Amino acid sequence: MPLITVLSNIGFSVPNASAQAIHQRGPAPNATSSGTNTTGPALAPRATYNGGYNDAQDIRVRIANGGAGQSGLIGAWADAFVKYCVEERQAKPFKVGWYLGDTTESLGFLAAGSVDIAVTYNKAAEAQSISSGAATQNVYGFRDHFLLVGPKSNPAQLDTEKDDILSMFNKIVTGGNADITVSTPPDNRTSVRFLSRFDKSATNIKESELFITIGQVPWALAYSKWYHQYPVFPLQALAGASALSEYTITDRGTWLSSPTSVTDALQIYKAGSDGAQDPLLNPAHVLLGSHVADPEMSKLFMEWVAMKDGGQKVIREFKKGTEVLYSEAPKAE
Repeated sequence: MPLITVLSNIGFSVPNASAQAIHQRGPAPNATSSGTNTTGPALAPRATYNGGYNDAQDIRVRIANGGAGQSGLIGAWADAFVKYCVEERQAKPFKVGWYLGDTTESLGFLAAGSVDIAVTYNKAAEAQSISSGAATQNVYGFRDHFLLVGPKSNPAQLDTEKDDILSMFNKIVTGGNADITVSTPPDNRTSVRFLSRFDKSATNIKESELFITIGQVPWALAYSKWYHQYPVFPLQALAGASALSEYTITDRGTWLSSPTSVTDALQIYKAGSDGAQDPLLNPAHVLLGSHVADPEMSKLFMEWVAMKDGGQKVIREFKKGTEVLYSEAPKAE
């Protein structure tokens, strides 16, 4: 069955050859309204959230993010923040908009003044945003965790007890190269393949760092045939890896937000921890732009998101089923 059919059957939009179709996405969780991202300074929100105040009219805070928006965390933050402002600060009900974009796109939206806040996952890119003046403040928002997942048949023979993440990447490279040198594919197992989002996202940057660390650049011409370039957002990428029996880097939030029809075909081979030096830690930072539409409300959000009983309380309590998706920000960076 073609991949497009498989993903469509489990509820995912699938990219085609056009750039516009590559960025088609599934519905936003628990949103009161939605739109489609456009290019340029004027963006339509992927979703808006009103904290339950259905008479809210104006979008006073615009937040760009990818994976945490798809998991529902941005919506949970937004609803809790609106309630806080109305109940504790006597503000008139308002909306918060979520604008779908990976780390690179979100920082671009911030620089253009198309959003007020970006929630992103790459320290170097965030530092550059501050240095360039596009962002004026950087707050540690929460800790997500990267996962290396792959088919349960484990054609690369990854050892979850003995292998570290670099050893696992070495085995994927070795196995992938070995499979493409034979005249016919192995008939007793799945071929070793790796799915890359190949989209400048924080996940794409992380997997690239890992490949480079072991001296490999499978995306360089002529790119490795086992390296599957599939530029979509997190949920769709994980669904693709599941349907095609490929290894990939994803994150805990995406894993727990995916249907069992996707995750049941996969195994987690390596998971990140909260340790600051863990290469699979995926820290999320909240950046305030220098060209915000509502400075007072945007600055208040930056204060609230770091509050123990504000944004951090949402992080502690945000679950899929019984599983908490993210860890709170550390007390000090």
